[in-house]
Amino acid sequence: MSGNWAEELRREARQLENEIDTKLVSFGKLAAGFSGLDHATSSSQADGVPLLAASTSEHVADTMAIELEQLLVKLSNVNEAMTEHVNMSQFSNPALVHTLQRHRDILTDYTQEFRKTKSTLLANRERDDLLNSVRRDISSFKASSGLQRRSDYFAKENEHLMNSQRVADDAIGIAINAKESMAQQRSTFQNINNRMGNVFNRFPQLNNLMQKINLRKRRDAIILGLVIAACLIFLLLFALRR
Repeated sequence: MSGNWAEELRREARQLENEIDTKLVSFGKLAAGFSGLDHATSSSQADGVPLLAASTSEHVADTMAIELEQLLVKLSNVNEAMTEHVNMSQFSNPALVHTLQRHRDILTDYTQEFRKTKSTLLANRERDDLLNSVRRDISSFKASSGLQRRSDYFAKENEHLMNSQRVADDAIGIAINAKESMAQQRSTFQNINNRMGNVFNRFPQLNNLMQKINLRKRRDAIILGLVIAACLIFLLLFALRR
C-alpha cells in the first residue's frame, strides 16, 4: 500500500511537471512577444483604432501566471507529501531519496524560471507603459503646439490689424488737424485783408485831415506874422513921435 501511494505521488509529480513545463514554454514565448505586440499596437492606438490585442495578451499572461503559481503550489505539496512518506518509512530507499531530490530540483528550477519570466514580463509591461505614456505626451504636446501656433498666428494677425487701424486713425487725425489749421489760417488771412482794406479806405480821410492841419498852420503863421509886423510898426511910430 505504501509503495502504491509513493508511485501515485511520483506519477502526480511527473504529470504536474509536464504541465508546468508546457505552460512555462508558452509563458516565456508570451513574455518575449509581449513587448513587440505592444509596439505594434501602440501606433494603431495612437491613431484611434480600437484594438483588443494588447489587453487580450495581458489577460492571457495574467491567467497563465495564476495557473502556473497554482501548479507550482500543487507540485510543492506533492513533494512535501513524498518527503513525509520517505521520513515515515523505516527503511530509507536510496532510489526513492534520489527521486525525491530530483523532483525538488525540478521544482526549484521551475520556480526560478517562472519568477524570471514573470519579472521579464513585468519589466516589459512597465517599459511599454512608459513608452506609451511618452507617446501620448508627445501626441498631446504636438496637438497643443499646433493649437498654440494657430493661436499665435491669429494673435499676430489681430495685432497687425490693430496696428493698421491705429496707423489709419493717426493719418485721419493728422488730416483733420491739417484741415483745422488751414481753416484757422484762412480766417486769419481774411481778418488781415479786412484790416488792410479798412486802412486803405481811411487813407483819403487822413490826407484831407493832414491838408487841413497844414492850412491851419499856415494861416496861424500868417496871422502871427501880421501881428508882429503891426507891433513893430506901432513901436516905430511911437518912437518917431517922441
